[in-house]
Parts: sequence; structure tokens; C-alpha cells
Amino acid sequence: MARARRAPGGGCRVSAGSGSAPRVLVADDHALVRSGIVGLLEAADLEVVGEAGDGLDALEAARRLRPDVVLMDIRMPGLDGIEATARLTADPGAPRVLVLTTFDLDEYVYRALRAGAAGFLLKDAPPERLVDAVRTVARGEALLAPTLTRRLIERYLATPQPGASADPAPDLTPREREVWLLIARGMSNQEVGERLFLSEATVKAHVTRLLAKLGVRDRVQAVVAAYESGLVRPGEAGSD
Repeated sequence: MARARRAPGGGCRVSAGSGSAPRVLVADDHALVRSGIVGLLEAADLEVVGEAGDGLDALEAARRLRPDVVLMDIRMPGLDGIEATARLTADPGAPRVLVLTTFDLDEYVYRALRAGAAGFLLKDAPPERLVDAVRTVARGEALLAPTLTRRLIERYLATPQPGASADPAPDLTPREREVWLLIARGMSNQEVGERLFLSEATVKAHVTRLLAKLGVRDRVQAVVAAYESGLVRPGEAGSD
């Protein structure tokens, strides 16, 4: 059963500095794993508002507690983390979902990102990497930089998906298309700006318009769309 974090004297437990800290819900079916993650996040002054032991509990807790970020395990009883992510991100104003798992499998990564996850991180990542990942997705960014994520997306999308359009967004400007291809190759806004001789603010504006025209939630979804449509082929990530 999902539960909110409670202070000894009653009420929701709030970590030091929580006025600006992301509010986090931790969903994992192993109590010891949850406890370790919670301790790590709270030590970094992040506010853990609740815990859940399966996908259904995670949905209920997220809708009740309104966290900024849900740390979602994949393999959980009842409703797995991928389906829970899909249902959760379909809601207006949904929290960001960061998938945290021990399973380094192509299909899991692709399905999680396709379901609307803002990023993917393995549980053996360094503690500071997890904290940085939570802060990153809480800011509305996508955790797409790690080579692992790009590699797994490429391996799963070896060919365009059946029925994919050759050009899902024909109204993109030439500059927006350039930006799309570069972020699909794993470049950050700063790297895109350096490549195209644009300011980072200008790149952000292009990305915002790009996401709107593609009808996707964030840059992770934009990358998935680029691979699905065949506009970027496996092996092109990081190429000039």
C-alpha cells in the first residue's frame, strides 16, 4: 500500500530546504531498496513525500500527493512500472517519471521512454548521479545524456516502426529540423548551440516550438519520434 512520509509528530515529513526542493515519490516493490533510496534523497535535502510498493499504489499516491518526480521501478507486482508510467503521464499536470531499474534491457528502456518517462537510470548508478537525475527531470529536462540510454534506444529501434510516417512534422522550419536531428543524436542545448552558432536561449526556444509541432511532451519523446520515423538511423548518434 502506498504511504505518505510522516514526521514523528504527525503530518507529512518535510526535509530541510524543501521550500525549493523537488517533491519525490519512490515506487519500488522491495522495502529495503525503497528505504535506501529514501535515505539517499533525504540526505541530499530532497523531499520524499511518499512511497509505493507496486504500480497501482504508485498511481494512487501520485494523484493524491502530487509529487514533482516519481522514481519508478519497472518490475513490480500487479501493475508494472511501464504501464503505471503510461497511465500516470496521460493525466494533465502529471509528475515527471524517472525510471530506476536493475534491468539493462533494450525493450524495457524503449518501452519506458515510449510510455512517457522523462529518463532512465540503472540502480547501480553512483548516488550523486541519482540525485542529479531527480533534479534534472524536476526542472522539466529529460535525462537523455547518458550513452547507455542512447545505445539502448538505438538497438531496439533497429528499423523504423511499422506504419511510421517518413515525415511526422512537415511544418518544421529548416532550423527546427536541424535542432531535432542534433538532440536526437544526444546533444545538449549547449552543444546544439555550439554546433549551430546559436545562443542556448535561442536553442531552447527552437526546442519548445519543435516539441509543440511534434505533439510530444519532452525531448525524450522527440528522440523516440526521430528514430521511429526513420529520420535518424541507428548508428548515427554522435555522428557529424
